[in-house]
Amino acid sequence: QVQLAESGGGLVQTGGSLKLSCAASGRTFITYKMGWFRQAPGQEREFVAELTYSGGSTNYAESVKGRFTISRDKNTLYLHMNSLKPEDTAVYYCAAALYDGNGWGSWGQGTQVTVFS
Repeated sequence: QVQLAESGGGLVQTGGSLKLSCAASGRTFITYKMGWFRQAPGQEREFVAELTYSGGSTNYAESVKGRFTISRDKNTLYLHMNSLKPEDTAVYYCAAALYDGNGWGSWGQGTQVTVFS
């Protein structure tokens, strides 16, 4: 398993920026990809962005394309969020998928992002 710990959430005004971090530890050497998901109150958890370790390819949800950037430095994953909107308000979760066929098997505890107008 991989242990994940998010940080960097907070309160920000519409149009502002935040950077989320996710520190990974444990069996990181067999990580296939890492990603960010979010869950707003009363809604399902949704995919935000992902990054594969080999090759560094990225994929984004349509709702955040052009505003959010996912990146990695060794075993820390980042989500750079710009031009934030109130609809970006959610708990943001970091997740990891290993080369074990179990999909997104590791999750962080989440960090709250609140965007006010």
